Amino acid sequence: MKIKSFLSLVGGMALLCPVLLHAQPATSISDGLQALVKKSSAKIRAGDRSETNYTEELQGFDDLVAQAHGAKTDDVAQVLLAKAQLYLFIFKDTVNAKATFAELKENYPDTTTAKRVDGFLASLNQKNPATKIREGLAVGVTFPDFARTNLDGNLISLADYKGKIVLLEFWATDCAPFKAELPNLIATYQKHHPAGFEIISVNLDSKRAALDAYLQQATGLTWPSVFDGRGQPDSLAKKYGVESIPYNYLIDADGKIIGKGLLGEDLEVVVATALAKK
Repeated sequence: MKIKSFLSLVGGMALLCPVLLHAQPATSISDGLQALVKKSSAKIRAGDRSETNYTEELQGFDDLVAQAHGAKTDDVAQVLLAKAQLYLFIFKDTVNAKATFAELKENYPDTTTAKRVDGFLASLNQKNPATKIREGLAVGVTFPDFARTNLDGNLISLADYKGKIVLLEFWATDCAPFKAELPNLIATYQKHHPAGFEIISVNLDSKRAALDAYLQQATGLTWPSVFDGRGQPDSLAKKYGVESIPYNYLIDADGKIIGKGLLGEDLEVVVATALAKK
């Protein structure tokens, strides 16, 4: 599966910033930006995508812009670009992303970076089928049911969990961000399972053997799992628009979506709130 890191997004998107971290002589601004990208990337690789945990990094971007004392250079424009991409790709915060892109275009109109923003935004608007599916599966929408055989050979579906709060969690054994998130999943499950919280894991490994070997370890992953091997035309990942992992949908007792892409504290808070309303 395609698991993007912030570092690759910032350093590898030729459309916007082909020389963001390369080919330019080091300056205090570019050095500062590189340090912020490195710090943010470490958190992202650990599975942390909660905007509230990036206060220092976001302030760091603003401090770098202030440090430039109004200079209208590409180095400074790229600081705003990096901030906008963090909002857009990691936090899924389109409001702040668009505001930062607008600031970049307005304040640094003559930079190479600003002149490429329109093309970048246009490419984002050309949504692929998976993106359209995820957007259609919005909070408040009834989640489409499925029927699959679990690892024990029994057929399961969401209908079996009516009246429960269910997390449908997509993952793979080679997914480092999922492994970083797993302790939080286990803690949330153990805390709220007695009150009606359930998890169904959908595994996206290429081969079932990799999954079986992983589960033989003391992983703590004790809830039902479904093997949904990569590349299957009828896969659940394709049906629900899952392109990167870990990813999940949280479904309430009435079968409606109440959250998606939840990680860390955000997951536990939404689960606890939903159970309190049952």
